[in-house]
Amino acid sequence: MDERKMALIFKAFCDENRIRILKMLRNGEMCACKILDELNVTQPTLSHHMKILCDSEIVIGRKEGKWIHYSISTTGAKAAMDLLKELTTVVGEHNSCCD
Repeated sequence: MDERKMALIFKAFCDENRIRILKMLRNGEMCACKILDELNVTQPTLSHHMKILCDSEIVIGRKEGKWIHYSISTTGAKAAMDLLKELTTVVGEHNSCCD
């Protein structure tokens, strides 16, 4: 995975409203109208957050009528977990530059 994609994933987790959205979606698919009501934000603000979540591929959207129904992508969530593990796992001994 390239660094740009990695940054998109971490960006998805770097906002309180996006964390709230992810918590809501843990219970299953939700219509944007319901997320809008629960978050108490404007529609353009919600669209901005959903774009970031979808660009990270952690959330997917499904259009139904005039609304989009969002859910957590199991593939995207696994990629995010794997990325965090990869970046925080020590892979060898590093010599100090100050020795």
